Amino acid sequence: MDKSLDEIIATSRPKGLRRSNPRRNSGKAEVLGKPTTAPATRARAVPASNGAKTVPATGAQQPADKIIVSNLPPDVNELQVKELFHTTVGPLKDVTLHYDSQGRSKGVAAVHFQRRGDGTKAYQQYNNRLIDGS
Repeated sequence: MDKSLDEIIATSRPKGLRRSNPRRNSGKAEVLGKPTTAPATRARAVPASNGAKTVPATGAQQPADKIIVSNLPPDVNELQVKELFHTTVGPLKDVTLHYDSQGRSKGVAAVHFQRRGDGTKAYQQYNNRLIDGS
């Protein structure tokens, strides 16, 4: 051992090349399979389902059963949101109003409908509309 550690490291592998571990990601490939197309090509071919705003080519949307209502006044409570959507759109599964750490409303509510398609109906009826008028 007449070499310093720096010399051993410098001569043991060429700079800029990384050896790939043959076991790395092998389990993932076995479960998911090998992709046949590049991710960018798949993204253009399939509409995003992760909440990204996309416009379908055909103009048709899948029926939704959940909507997010935002810009609510701080004095609005879950019961008022539930009453509005139950009477004007249809039966509800759940309404959740979001609160900050001090217990004040963030002005955002998640509304889950029992029937698929009621979320789309509510979106078309109330999107960019002033509900209360005050």
